[in-house]
Amino acid sequence: GNPFGAGGAGAQGFDFGDIFGDIFGGGRGGRSQQQRGADLRYNMEITLEEAARGAEKQIRIPVMEECGTCSGSGAKPGTSASTCQTCAGHGQVRMQQGFFSVQQTCPRCHGSGKQISSPCKDCSGSGRQKKQKTLEIKIPAGIDTGMRLRHSGHGEAGSHGAPHGDLYVEIHIKQHAVFQRDGDDLHCEMPISFSTAALGGEIEIPTLDGKASIKIPAETQSGKVFRLRGKGIKGMRTHQHGDLHCHVIVETPASLTERQKELLREFESISQGDAARHSPRAKSWMGKVKDFFGQ
Repeated sequence: GNPFGAGGAGAQGFDFGDIFGDIFGGGRGGRSQQQRGADLRYNMEITLEEAARGAEKQIRIPVMEECGTCSGSGAKPGTSASTCQTCAGHGQVRMQQGFFSVQQTCPRCHGSGKQISSPCKDCSGSGRQKKQKTLEIKIPAGIDTGMRLRHSGHGEAGSHGAPHGDLYVEIHIKQHAVFQRDGDDLHCEMPISFSTAALGGEIEIPTLDGKASIKIPAETQSGKVFRLRGKGIKGMRTHQHGDLHCHVIVETPASLTERQKELLREFESISQGDAARHSPRAKSWMGKVKDFFGQ
């Protein structure tokens, strides 16, 4: 999708301060008002590794910047803006409505207090031009999806020399092939073979810092979780590393040869007499089923 968007109060189209200022004067003293530039939002996708370690990314954004020809004045070079005749340079006019005197933004100069008779040809008198802006964005380690980085003064230029708005970079972390993130903790599935689950062993697993080994005890069942402390993500606020949780999945043998099938049948046969000891959960489950059906 489009990584750009408007944000902040300017994007909502109204400001309560402006509303009450228009009605009651707002203590503005009748001075001309310059319109601050709009805030911008940029949606940035990063990898889990970049989120964990931090990174620097370069972005290019289309933004309304101060016109280089007229230096933001909106007037043709060699000329200057004159005082607005409608509001006498105040940027606001008073309207009498019954018992109330209502102060409003001047409809002619739109609050600038100035009138441009010879507008700049490059910006048509707006004082701004659309340009491509390149920025270096520093991403702190531990950042998570939905967090926003504020870059003050890197939004759009204000009208006729008014201050710039801000840029908000919203972070979105891409789905990872191995890990799922939960706060500062990481989770992953850990498939192990039938024989390793039964007899035990040692396997290698990936972490964000490289490989690690886990000792699998004999008789390990699917669903068991091994926790590796400190192998998660370092929190932005706590500065403590989360943990890595490895969820065991015992894989059923597939694509067996005839010899392998024969050995499994033999194993099943010699285990029949002691099923309660070799398969305690299955034995317990069968007992519950019999109780359920009243057998």
